Order: sequence, then C-alpha cells, then structure tokens
Amino acid sequence: MSIGYACLVLGVPDTQLKTVQVRFASPEKLGSVIEHNLSALKNILLYNASNNIDLFRISSDIIPLATHEINKLDWYTCFAIQFKSLANIIKESGMRVSMHPGQYTVLNSPNRVVADRAIADIEYHTSFLDVLEVDATCKIILHVGGVYGDKAAAMQQFVQNYCRLSDSAKSRLVIENDERNYNISDVIKLSEKTKSPVIFDTLHHQINPPLENLSEAAWIKKCEDTWQKKDGRQKIHYSQQNPLLQKGAHSHTINHNIFHEYYLNLPDKNVDIMLEVKDKNLSAVKCSNIVSSNYKIETIENEWAKYKYFVLSRSQTIYNDIRELLKDKNINVTKEFYDYISQARSTKQEISQEENAFLHVWGYFKNTAYEKEKERFFKNLKKVKTGDKKPENLKRWLYAMAVKYKTSYLLNSLYFFL
Repeated sequence: MSIGYACLVLGVPDTQLKTVQVRFASPEKLGSVIEHNLSALKNILLYNASNNIDLFRISSDIIPLATHEINKLDWYTCFAIQFKSLANIIKESGMRVSMHPGQYTVLNSPNRVVADRAIADIEYHTSFLDVLEVDATCKIILHVGGVYGDKAAAMQQFVQNYCRLSDSAKSRLVIENDERNYNISDVIKLSEKTKSPVIFDTLHHQINPPLENLSEAAWIKKCEDTWQKKDGRQKIHYSQQNPLLQKGAHSHTINHNIFHEYYLNLPDKNVDIMLEVKDKNLSAVKCSNIVSSNYKIETIENEWAKYKYFVLSRSQTIYNDIRELLKDKNINVTKEFYDYISQARSTKQEISQEENAFLHVWGYFKNTAYEKEKERFFKNLKKVKTGDKKPENLKRWLYAMAVKYKTSYLLNSLYFFL
C-alpha cells in the first residue's frame, strides 16, 4: 500500500509551478515556463523519493496551454533530457504517478467541440505519462461529466467518446464517482462497458451515495473487481470534509485518528490511497507514519525538526510536551506526536508566542546579519507587538533571510508555510 498526495508540495524550496496567459504565450515564454516547471517537478519527485512517498499526482499545468493552438512547441522533444531525468527518478524510486484532468475536460458532452477538446486533453495527459516512460499502472483519472437532462443518454455518450480515444489513452483512463451527478453505482455500470477501472472517492460517496444499500467496504470491493493485473493496485481517493465550507470542500489537513480508523476497516490493505487535502505532502507523510509497521524514532525526530518553530509560535507548553515525549526512544509515540501537532495547529495565535518563535528563528542570523538587518528585525518586531505590522510580513522577511544566508535547517522548516 502507498499513500500519496496531489500536485503541489508544501515546505520544499523551488517546487512552485508557473503558468502563462495566452496573450503572453510566445514560444520563448512557453519554453522558459516549461523548463521551470519540469525543474520544479524534479524537486518534488526527489522530495517524494527521499520521504518514501510512492504515490503522486502530477499537475496538469506542467505544460501550460498544452492543447491550445498557441502552444506549438514540440515539448516532448525539446525537453527530452529533462524528461529522461524525471523518468529515471520515478523508475529508481518505484513511484506510481498519475494525472487528473480538470472540470472542463468533459468527455460526455453533447457538444462536439467540447468533447473534441476533452479528447485532446486526455491525449495530452497520455503523451505526458508516455514520455515519462511509465507503464499502464500510472493512470489518468476522469469524472464522467454532466447529465444534460438524460443520464442514460449521457452515459452512452461517454462510452461513444471513450471509443474515440487512442489505445494508449484507454489503457490509462480510470473513472471516478463525483459528489453530484454520478454515484459509484453509475460509474461501475460505465466500467462494465468501457472496461476502465473505477476509483472510489470516499467523500464523494458520502455526499452522493447510490440507492443500493451496501456498506462502503462492499463498494470498495466492487471497485476492486474492475482493476486488472495490468492496471496495478486498486486506487481510492480519501478526503475529509472541511466543516466550515460547502459540502465536498476538502479539509486543511487529515485528522490522523479518523484516517487510522478508516485504514483499519479497509477490506483489503493492499490498495493505494490518494489523499485529497489542502496541506498535501504534510498529511501524506503523517498518514504514512501513522499506519507504518516499521516505526523509527528518527522518523518522528525528523518530523519534529520541521514542525518545531511552528509549534513554538503557537504554544510553549506544547513545544515542551513534545520535547519530553521524544525523550523515550523505545516507545512508538507517532500518534501522540501528531496529536500534539494537531493541537498546536488548532491553537489560537497570540503575539507573545509569535514573538518567542521570531526570536528563536532570528537566532540563526544574529551573528552574521548586517547591522541594518538587525535594526530592521527589531524595529519590525516592535511593530508586530504593537499591532502596526502583521506577523506574516515579518515571517516572510525571515524566510528571505534564510534564503539569503542559505540556512538549510530553516529552509526545511514548516514554520514559514503553516
């Protein structure tokens, strides 16, 4: 089993993607952005490999305007060296990658132009995965689309347009239930006609369940039956509802206790779980550690190194409690550690705690910073304390200092990103 995340990574330098507006999309600009994005993807893949994350969804935006007529770049040839490097990382790490076209890729649209664009987009995603030299276990996830007043006709339209795809695209395509139009029963019926594997999405299922009164475990088992050996392990999507937003909105982080209970109740642990969550890799690492049978105190100590200044900025008490927790090297403290992290994340920010963290972080620069930088820090810290400056502004400045002075410990800290 692997636990992964989608598209973006938090707390890792040089991993942000860029885009291009059509009006600025010259060949030179497109080439520059694609080169940047492939470099960012390489850094993401290297991060995943070093953190034992074997499941990752690549952003569709890696190649900007990929199917737009303005993008005439032969990108798979122009960047062959970069793609080969990416392919090697994926192969050596054993990573399983996927892609997920967005909401405007509607394969079952009755509008021929929209359907043609959807097919072109799916073929782009297929080409991208092909260039990475990954096999058919690396999938393209798609929602069915709209109902258009006649669900049966819309489902038949999906099948007809599916038949227009290339064999390579068909071998990669998997279909997923959604929270509004197509429940898991609908998607399984489509799978019987297309032979596409089915992704079971937990949150979508909770919002849009079928009429059949089956347990979630039973539906997961039915989905498992749609996966053949050539498709690799069954994949499911797991997310939790953000209680403050509309139905279907993903939570900021995964509640690890709820996830652990979900994992224990899975009918088969030999599945890949893609987390759909706002804090991306942070939840993926957390959930992987929670369910791991190979506990190492060093793993949690490495996590603590990333979280410590964030925790300090919220609560000195929690900070001290975690330090005390980690003193015992012989007991598995994973759950307790993440309980404390969760508590810190839900703790209201107070200026006194923020100041404490600011001073600790500043300690990395106090002996090397220029006199003007020292003056600026304490001047801005005073403004934060009086409410004349937002703490986020001072935090951004400290991050710039970490970049300037190449302070790797701080650059790998989550303090600047949470």
